[in-house]
Amino acid sequence: PVTAGSIVVPYGHVIGNEKWRGSELAQRLQGKVRLIFEDALGLVDFHLSNRTCILLISEADLVAGDEFKRRLVRFRNASSLRGIVIVEKTQISDQYYLGVQKLVVLELGMVSLPVANQGEASQLIIQLVSFCVREQSRDRGANPFLGKQRAQLAEAAVLQAVQRIPGVGKTKALLLLQRFGSIHRLCNAAIHELEQAVGQTAAQQIYTF
Repeated sequence: PVTAGSIVVPYGHVIGNEKWRGSELAQRLQGKVRLIFEDALGLVDFHLSNRTCILLISEADLVAGDEFKRRLVRFRNASSLRGIVIVEKTQISDQYYLGVQKLVVLELGMVSLPVANQGEASQLIIQLVSFCVREQSRDRGANPFLGKQRAQLAEAAVLQAVQRIPGVGKTKALLLLQRFGSIHRLCNAAIHELEQAVGQTAAQQIYTF
């Protein structure tokens, strides 16, 4: 399933599929972007904050057969999210690249970007995150104080307090603080307001708590 559509990514963050934890790519992203791992992204490898998803086709995927093609088609058929496909184009996988590009661009209507290795892939993701932040800042009137406000919202003590609510991890805690601005406003939120932020099930748990 494509579950990423139901996940709202906090401003300026990247949510990575749990399978990339500990990889060279994840290590290179750490410290450059705010990376959170999630085991419920389905077909998606990385999810950015402007409804853009990254699907990463590694050299191993290309050599192993057609499973990655089925994955791309399932994503395109099941999702209204913008898909960017990063393809690891190496000496070994070069022979497959033109076929992949044709499938991704001409048949599925997504963007295909070649990289030589996971290091280049991490640089590309960092650039895409910067672009998302600039795009969203422009949409919100380019307020220069917005970054400072958001940094204050995620202050460690407040974040930890919100994460003590049953069913609320780091991602949901950040979303709740971004939406409500303080624990006081979160405590007084109506259930329908909570549902808009985190969905029905989590909203009920938060409201009851």
